[in-house]
Parts: sequence; C-alpha cells; structure tokens
Amino acid sequence: MVRPLSNDLRKRVVAAASKGEGCRSAATRFGVAVSSVVKWSQRYRATGSVKPDRMFAVVRCIQAR
Repeated sequence: MVRPLSNDLRKRVVAAASKGEGCRSAATRFGVAVSSVVKWSQRYRATGSVKPDRMFAVVRCIQAR
C-alpha cells in the first residue's frame, strides 16, 4: 500500500492552486496527479485541512491446516 504524500507538499500544492494557478499547472509543477490537486483543494475548502483520511489495512487471518 502506498503511503500518503506529505502534508507539507499538500499545503504547497493547495496554496498554489488557491492563488490562481490552475490545477493542471500546479500538478505539473509539483509532480502530482491533477486529480490529487482537485481532491486536496476540495478537502481544504470543506475541512480547512489537507490531512489525509486514515488508511485501513486489510488483515487476513491465515489458519493452519
């Protein structure tokens, strides 16, 4: 499972996008997907934070046969 990108990067990307730089331009500049910029911007507008949600790992129980 991939780890979430740092909050620092998320904040810089959202700041660039909110200051008038387009989502595609900010994505190219910071090397992230356009969809990530859109989602992070939406999360920031809705919650005031860019922190990712908790990630849940699926734990499989292996029974001895």
